[in-house]
Amino acid sequence: MKAWRALVALSFLLLSGCLVTFEGAIPAHDAAPARILGTWTSKNAWGEPLELEVSRAAANIYKAVSYRKGDRKHRDEYRFTVTEHGGRWYLSAELPDKYGGNHAMAGFEVTDTDELVVYNLDLDRFRQWLDQKDLEGRSVESGIGQGLLITSPLDQVFGYLDNPANSDVFLEAARYQRVPK
Repeated sequence: MKAWRALVALSFLLLSGCLVTFEGAIPAHDAAPARILGTWTSKNAWGEPLELEVSRAAANIYKAVSYRKGDRKHRDEYRFTVTEHGGRWYLSAELPDKYGGNHAMAGFEVTDTDELVVYNLDLDRFRQWLDQKDLEGRSVESGIGQGLLITSPLDQVFGYLDNPANSDVFLEAARYQRVPK
């Protein structure tokens, strides 16, 4: 779970250890909102202070580095892409093989009060869509538990995520405050 903390630092936090993953990443077509860049702080589930640094890694590719405050030696680092779709921002990052590979996706927003809020996708809701044959995919086992691999095209997935009736598919995973300069 430690390695995924960086993502859930941009969800980069897992609520239950089970993920909704996707075969492909969000293409690097969109630039992230400039307000996401910088250093953020929060606390993990054990009350330990965390820091998250978000920076540009390349054209439309970003880097999130997460670590316990004062412990940059034991940090997690992920590159991610973003897209704005249906009035929401999403990010995706490739997971290490020990976590099943594939790509995780999370929602995020930077609030008017300068907080970075990250949302995980509800595993149960996606399982329901698979059971109803609305989306295609399968259960997968990884180093952090049983999750889902969605094989439907991202455009089809965004069709479900964009529907206001499905707004409960987003679960708040992390909330960060900007570190003052």
